[in-house]
Amino acid sequence: MAAMKPRTGDGPMEAEREPRGLIILRVPLEGGGRLVVSVNEAEAKNLFEVLDGVVNS
Repeated sequence: MAAMKPRTGDGPMEAEREPRGLIILRVPLEGGGRLVVSVNEAEAKNLFEVLDGVVNS
């Protein structure tokens, strides 16, 4: 049986690279839970460029 973990959004934002090359991004959400997104290298660079444009404007 799988371990039961609380479904809260209180944890930090996380990003990690899987052995097969994908990057997994976990974003805590208001109200609990997490948004989990799997992207490749090109998609991660594109996401970085888009966010950088908004943050540094």
